[in-house]
Amino acid sequence: AEVFAKLPLDKKQELLNAYYDSDKGIGYNMIRTNINSCDFSSNSYTYITEGDKELKSFSIEHDKAFRIPMIKQAIEVAGGKLTMLASPWSPPAFMKSNNNMLRGGKLLPEYYNSWANYFTKFINAYEKEGIPVWGVSVQNETMATQKWESCIYTAEEERDFLKYHLGPAMHKSGL
Repeated sequence: AEVFAKLPLDKKQELLNAYYDSDKGIGYNMIRTNINSCDFSSNSYTYITEGDKELKSFSIEHDKAFRIPMIKQAIEVAGGKLTMLASPWSPPAFMKSNNNMLRGGKLLPEYYNSWANYFTKFINAYEKEGIPVWGVSVQNETMATQKWESCIYTAEEERDFLKYHLGPAMHKSGL
């Protein structure tokens, strides 16, 4: 999205048409975005201040500069609707066993509920921006320790996080 923002207007439109216009391009009707930063981000970031377990500082302000405008343009070119899937590459550093968003680590059990509520705040914030979120995945590449943002889950940990934390948090928030 940062690179897209630097393109001349005609090139932006060409790219959007090539991907999302069903008459002029391939007509994608689904888009995937990251929750927090990922390996394509120019720096590591989260939507809260470090250590904010209660998520009082939660804000997607960072995404309003580049990502949200690009997604809105893609939605417009796609005829007003794109199915949105969001995935995290890493929870905030303080929530992880390695105290780092990079290089793997595991989500610490004492932050399962905070992390689940983080998802609901993300979904609600994007929906307030006019970008409905159809679905989320618990984690991008659950078994890959990367030099960039990553977090390790076993299949059982992912299942239990979804069943006992994320699912209930989403239900409680009306999602």
